[in-house]
Amino acid sequence: MLRLYDTATREVRELAMRESGVLSMYLCGPTVYGPPHLGHGRATLVYDVMRRYLEWSGVRVRLVSNITDIDDKIIERANREQRPWQEVTHKCEQVWFDAMGKLGVERPTDVPHATDYVEQMVAMIEQLVDSGRAYVTDHGVYLAVETVADYGLLANQRLSDMLEGGGEREVFGAEHKRHPADFALWKLSKPGEPAWPSPWGEGRPGWHSECVVMSLDLLGEGFDLHCGGMDLRFPHHENERAQAVALGKHFANHWMHNGFVVDAEGEKMSKSLGNVDNLLDLMEHYDPRAYRMLLLQAHYRGPVSVGQDNIEAAAKSLAGLDSFAARAAAVAVDPSAADAEVLARFRSRMDDDLDTPAAMAVLFDTVRRANAAIDSETSGTGQVAALVNAVREMCTAVGLVLNAGDDVPADAAAKAAALDAARAAKDFATADALRVELQAAGWTVETTKTGTTLRR
Repeated sequence: MLRLYDTATREVRELAMRESGVLSMYLCGPTVYGPPHLGHGRATLVYDVMRRYLEWSGVRVRLVSNITDIDDKIIERANREQRPWQEVTHKCEQVWFDAMGKLGVERPTDVPHATDYVEQMVAMIEQLVDSGRAYVTDHGVYLAVETVADYGLLANQRLSDMLEGGGEREVFGAEHKRHPADFALWKLSKPGEPAWPSPWGEGRPGWHSECVVMSLDLLGEGFDLHCGGMDLRFPHHENERAQAVALGKHFANHWMHNGFVVDAEGEKMSKSLGNVDNLLDLMEHYDPRAYRMLLLQAHYRGPVSVGQDNIEAAAKSLAGLDSFAARAAAVAVDPSAADAEVLARFRSRMDDDLDTPAAMAVLFDTVRRANAAIDSETSGTGQVAALVNAVREMCTAVGLVLNAGDDVPADAAAKAAALDAARAAKDFATADALRVELQAAGWTVETTKTGTTLRR
């Protein structure tokens, strides 16, 4: 059973499921006003790996991940570029899912949009106002955090120690708040801004009201897991949770947060700091699978730096796996034949707070053993098949798609076949000449007793 660190209890504990064999999971999605950066890529890949591992383990995962398609940043960009805000969000959402597709991230089960839930948000805010948990000002509606007994749980701070809400966003209407940590549920609109009707005047919902409404609507009370980047822990997730508590609702049972992508100085990468590396640029210069490999070799809760050295090291590791897949291509695909002891060790590492670095150590050790078994004259086909299929299963479990050289063009494949024929006839001069030709054309040529394989 998977055990994960829970931000709320600050301990590694079992990821319990409300319904046996089914995980209900909410992931805060993007605010669509610009291209995704490396931090976005890390968050989606971390939870894609966990989702794939659970599904490989036999769990059915319902993943809900929203699109924030109304926000101050969206309005600012639309005004700056003098185009409709809907055009900005539509284009940026397309870019987002194109990038996620290239990373091999499975699309969420549900992708709710904030603008489709405004009416439900207004209804929720009305309940909070009527119960005395929220109050109306000339600028909007705020939640009174002093009415939430355990406010600050996810931040591991008491309300009395807080001077104001954290995070990078501007504190809206601070001078109108009863307490510095009170946050906006509804923002009254300025002239020319997008607006929806409400009992308090036309406006739009606050950022923190979106996810609580969408998660409860689609997953229901007491859903299993709420996750996102460490920067969302406070104030965003805390403020989501506060609204649910104020409504008397049972919110998420488990809170999971991934670490930051940091720059060379260890600073969190963010748009406000101006040190964001564009995810699209990385995928233009490197195989997108290399970013997944790099993140698999780092624990999800720790910071990770992405530089030329470690992304190239990840690409090299990936090339080694591709090479193995090519030379093992003749081994029949049979998950039932996979080495049970290897998979048990792999599961043990993954179930221990998603320890992917230790799980990758098991993977690469098994590749080494499988290569040795393929090279050995004494290894039986059963041992080779057990190890090769174990490698395949582990790669499937973490979403690593290997390239076994199936895209080799006919002329190169013909030369590889001729090389094998020359070796069989002991015409080593011809075999060597063919190898040189293939290498000059950009192929890595590997010859084993099972034949010659090619990969770029």
